[in-house]
Amino acid sequence: MNMAAAITDSKHIPGPQELRAAQFRRMKRLATGLLALMFALFVGAVIAQSRWPQYAPQLAYLRAFAEAAMVGAIADWFAVVALFRRPFGLPIPHTAIIPRNKERIGQSLGAFICNNFLAPEPVASKLDSLDVAGRLARWLSDPATGERLGRRAAGLVPALMDALDDETVNAFARGTLTRGLASAQAAPLAARVLSVLVAHGHHQALFDNALDMVSGWLLRNEVLIRERVTDRSWKWLPRWVDRKLADKVMDGSLDTLAELRDPAHPWRGEFQEAVLRFIDRLAHDSQMRARGEAIKAEMLKNPLVQEYLDSVWEETRTRLRTDLSAGEGVVRQTVERAVTTLGTRLSEDGRMRAVGNRWLRRTVERLVVPQRAEIGNFIAGVVARWDTRTLVDKLELQVGRDLQYIRINGTLVGGLVGLLIHALAHLLG
Repeated sequence: MNMAAAITDSKHIPGPQELRAAQFRRMKRLATGLLALMFALFVGAVIAQSRWPQYAPQLAYLRAFAEAAMVGAIADWFAVVALFRRPFGLPIPHTAIIPRNKERIGQSLGAFICNNFLAPEPVASKLDSLDVAGRLARWLSDPATGERLGRRAAGLVPALMDALDDETVNAFARGTLTRGLASAQAAPLAARVLSVLVAHGHHQALFDNALDMVSGWLLRNEVLIRERVTDRSWKWLPRWVDRKLADKVMDGSLDTLAELRDPAHPWRGEFQEAVLRFIDRLAHDSQMRARGEAIKAEMLKNPLVQEYLDSVWEETRTRLRTDLSAGEGVVRQTVERAVTTLGTRLSEDGRMRAVGNRWLRRTVERLVVPQRAEIGNFIAGVVARWDTRTLVDKLELQVGRDLQYIRINGTLVGGLVGLLIHALAHLLG
């Protein structure tokens, strides 16, 4: 067990906080060690001056350097410590600056962020430089993104369906479909549908299908038609005349149907005029509208229609589960295609990206910028609620390493200044 723990510890990789803490402790030991070294030099210089008076003038320079270095080191140590706590716990004025001014620091930080980062000009400039729409386009264009989002959507749908109450969803779907159908006027809707069909020439295809049906019916019932012609002809006519009449009727009918297949045939024009008149009546005739609403209301009351509306959610859920159980289902493929298509379109359309970036900037300017005072107060409140010890430790960990450099520089600079002052005093003396 201990061996396993040792192996685990040996493989532990320190995180950024641990590395920063280790660097802080190392620099702190270095600064404190330098102060101890200056103290040792000072004591050594004093002892050497008393033992070897002949070298006292030279040793005075070393003593002055060490003495001033200690003063500089202690002064900078006091300044660094005074930021975070009271030196030696003594109630010295103007120490423990950060703990005593925690609320003011939070307010200043909130005001600084609001005035320098959430002002309209910096926000607009930063958002323009980010080109969020361009980055989004590159991300969406990546096939891996579409695959990942499609897979996640396919995995989310079953859980979402399981979380829904079938009876509630079924009632909602039935009510929504019923209200939607009831709110749409049947006659104008039919007019619009027929207008689209006519615009694409589908009514002529319907006309051709009708010709095919009539031709087929005539050919299938040729014997019956001949018998009817014979039965209805004059009794005194010979049989061969009856057959001739029947042939004329059949051939004439088939020839007429063949002629009607010509797109320029007048009857086709009349058929189109009749369809257009019917569409116009559906769209504008109040009687046709009333009849359409009556037919629609009768249909909605029909038990078969209500039964179908009740089964919509069940059928939808069954089809979704069946689709999702097949690895590459329609849902997943649809999401992948939609994501990739949107990314490609966004990448190729600079105007669309500009509109997206402009919309994002305006949204941020409307929602975030006017609330910057509240955001500043929120930041100040968060800082005020922080535990003082935790706040001090975190700040000291972030800047403590640099502050130890101040102690080191103070030691060396103080020593050099002391050495310079001693040299000037010796020259002037």
